[in-house]
Amino acid sequence: MSKYQIPFLTACIQAFGRRFSMSRQAAFRYLHEHKGLAFLIEFYDVEHLQSMDETIDDVLIICQKNGGTLA
Repeated sequence: MSKYQIPFLTACIQAFGRRFSMSRQAAFRYLHEHKGLAFLIEFYDVEHLQSMDETIDDVLIICQKNGGTLA
């Protein structure tokens, strides 16, 4: 993991939490449980080039495919 991925993941967790009115801890647990964090790590090279809104949209789709119920 590069030194740039951690700040990116932190920003994504915070943005996801804001969008869905969740605490950072709840957002982290949700993203971890539904494979959103794994997706962000695996596809960092593409996702960090998009806007945060587009990144959250992408991770939401992945979470929904892995049993997440947020929409």
